[in-house]
Amino acid sequence: MSRGSVDHNFLFTLGEVFRLIRVYADKEASRFGITRAQWAVLAKVERSEGMKQSELAELLEMQPITLTRLIDKLCDNDWIERRSDASDRRVNRLYLKKAGRALLGKMSGLRSELTANALDGINPADAHRLLTQLETIKENVRTAIQNSGAEQVRKEPRYG
Repeated sequence: MSRGSVDHNFLFTLGEVFRLIRVYADKEASRFGITRAQWAVLAKVERSEGMKQSELAELLEMQPITLTRLIDKLCDNDWIERRSDASDRRVNRLYLKKAGRALLGKMSGLRSELTANALDGINPADAHRLLTQLETIKENVRTAIQNSGAEQVRKEPRYG
């Protein structure tokens, strides 16, 4: 593949892969009566119980109102609970409930199933290399965003 074709196709292909994986994960998660977004919230809360709702919104790169609606639904299903922070009553901390833990237990093989299907035909060494390369791409983009913000500050006119 020539450099020009990579330049032409990389972002579109990466975006399409991401979109297809989201569609596939939503379809498969629905077998358990849950959406991919709800699954992501449950999984993050399981890993970091007691996390603030605001921290979770930032971690998931989600608008707080959108996350609030997801958490309301998860609370209604008795999978998660909000607890007031002992030192600040305005803060809600999130905890997995027994039913949420049981649901994640039932879903434990799903992530592996999705990954195996996505990587079908790719040998394990190449899959590890791909993951390492994606991590590098992620860091490159993160750095570019930070540099872009710094450059924007330098370009802004100064008054006074």
